[in-house]
Amino acid sequence: MDDQLDADTARAIALSLQDTGRPQQADVIDVDDDKDDQYEEDMRLAIELSKRESSSKPMPTQSQAQSPAPGPATGRASQPAAAFLSERAQLERERLERLKRTRPDIHRETTAIVVDSDDDNDDDTDEEERARSAKRQHISSSSSHASARRANPSSSSTRNAPISIPSASTSTSTSRSASAAARARPGVVPSTSGRGSGQGSSRTAVFWDGELRQTANMHVDKQKDTRPVFRLTEIISPKEDIEFAIVSAFCWNFAWMYQMFDHKTAVIAVDHNPRGEASIKAILPNWIRTTPFLRGGFGCMHMKFMLLFYRTGRLRIVVSTANLIEYDWRDIENTVWVQDIPKLPSPVAADPKQENFASAMVRVLHGVNVAPALANLLSNDHPNLPLQRIEHLRTHWDWSKVKAALVPSIAGKHEGWPKVILSGHTCLMKSLQDMGGKTPSDKELVLECQGSSVGNYSTQWLNEFYCSARGVSAQTWLDEKKARRAKLPFPPIRILFPTARYVRESVLGEAGGGTMFCRRNQWAGKNFPRDLFHQTKSKRGRVLMHSKMVLGTFRDKRGGLDRHARSPARSDSEDEDDAGADSGEKDKKLVGWMYVGSHNFTPSAWGTLSGSAFNPTLNITNYELGVVLPLHSQEEIDRVACWERPPEKYVSGRDEPWIQSESAAFVEEG
Repeated sequence: MDDQLDADTARAIALSLQDTGRPQQADVIDVDDDKDDQYEEDMRLAIELSKRESSSKPMPTQSQAQSPAPGPATGRASQPAAAFLSERAQLERERLERLKRTRPDIHRETTAIVVDSDDDNDDDTDEEERARSAKRQHISSSSSHASARRANPSSSSTRNAPISIPSASTSTSTSRSASAAARARPGVVPSTSGRGSGQGSSRTAVFWDGELRQTANMHVDKQKDTRPVFRLTEIISPKEDIEFAIVSAFCWNFAWMYQMFDHKTAVIAVDHNPRGEASIKAILPNWIRTTPFLRGGFGCMHMKFMLLFYRTGRLRIVVSTANLIEYDWRDIENTVWVQDIPKLPSPVAADPKQENFASAMVRVLHGVNVAPALANLLSNDHPNLPLQRIEHLRTHWDWSKVKAALVPSIAGKHEGWPKVILSGHTCLMKSLQDMGGKTPSDKELVLECQGSSVGNYSTQWLNEFYCSARGVSAQTWLDEKKARRAKLPFPPIRILFPTARYVRESVLGEAGGGTMFCRRNQWAGKNFPRDLFHQTKSKRGRVLMHSKMVLGTFRDKRGGLDRHARSPARSDSEDEDDAGADSGEKDKKLVGWMYVGSHNFTPSAWGTLSGSAFNPTLNITNYELGVVLPLHSQEEIDRVACWERPPEKYVSGRDEPWIQSESAAFVEEG
């Protein structure tokens, strides 16, 4: 699969650099994906072409590291770049003509959109393999001709098909009106202009208090699209002011992202490795790709975040639900949280025992193998990066205005309470306790879980997650017999997932459902919680949502629901704990909280507890990352939820979830 990545990267970069200044349409050139020599040749030619294209602003070269040990890669003699591209383009045109003659249905009235799978369905080998392989989804402008192709789950590689990529940018040009000093100085926030997807813009605004927005989308109902949105070009802005970036996603279009940054900016790209091997590799001038370890190759590196270090000293933190591909920032709806962090006048000592946003981010960066990539950059062409050691995040920047809590899931086995509460749903529990978000003793917690992938749910896991979501320690829960836990009723959780009918009636129709995952054997399971499913509908019209959110709200106890509040998940001393929590609330009582990030509502993402109350074990399959935000009013709840509330419950006998594999729009490659 690394050969596939190398070939895809070389092909995309060559085209990207050739087409700089022509963002409207790009023909993708096939490159033999089985030859490392061809990859090295193509990469060298792409770099040469990049130098020619940017002659007015020469781009420094970087040694091409193939391992954590620094060292330059050797070059090879080659044909001129122009001749190479011309020959490749001619071969591609001939192949396209042959394909049109043999498969006219693929090309007739069709606009092709690249879609990389973001499925993290748990405990299913085929689904995990499908999640690792890039999907090519063709969306037709006519519903009668809509078709989509996805990788064969049983195959270890995918065949490249001709793909036409729409506009390389999803936003308008970024304003440069604010000065660098204004951008970096706390309290000075350049104004934003306009609202909605057409005009709502962060421009060069700085978000010292944090900001949560939906992404711009070309398919939303303009009359319903009334709030400010984020565009990727506005988040990574002004790009010439960014000195260093650490960027993570499950799915990448490296050529597209390479254009988002100044070519002189050093970038560490955190990516998923299908084999689960920890590795670093120089893939572009000033870019290093790093991948973390996955046990047995299972699970995925699913985190979506950015750390943007500006020359003024400012640090921008971005936590997102979107992959770094055009489709996620144009055709489906995603959510992004952004906060800017000022640099301290001088470093301060950090308490190694204190847990906060910065300490959690340090653990995340170590967990996803950023440290060796950073060392490589510092040892080669970038010795003066603003981040010299990952631990400096805690000592060199001022995190005092951050109200959000960072909630990571680090893939692996975590044993003992000190480690268990630093990851997964138990980290969510600890974060809620710290921010005063524990469910009051006279209230009941109701969860609305919005995502793009359905997990393998049992009453035991749902109650386990619900226990943590209430801010209650799982010690008493783990001491109960497993057989008793397995017989508990389902907690008050609403699982939000689109129905098949809703997907068909969405703007892109069935062919637009390529990033929503539920399996028939899940839905038909004997003990599957079908009664918890609710329809999810975007507030902005007939678009599908890739946003991953968990909304927790408190309501007065009523009727039989009190029985669950006294379930084994509730500690006998909880009333006393509530009294202590009330006195420690920092501002005012919360009415709820919102999680936003990469976690789908699945055991793979949030983890599964085992062991005893004395020595618990948390097993997590994926690397995930998100933030929890405190909510103080009904107005805040209504503002942050991206779906229509209250969500409509599935009607038995009428509504079923969207199941991609049963759609005529999807066919496996033979």
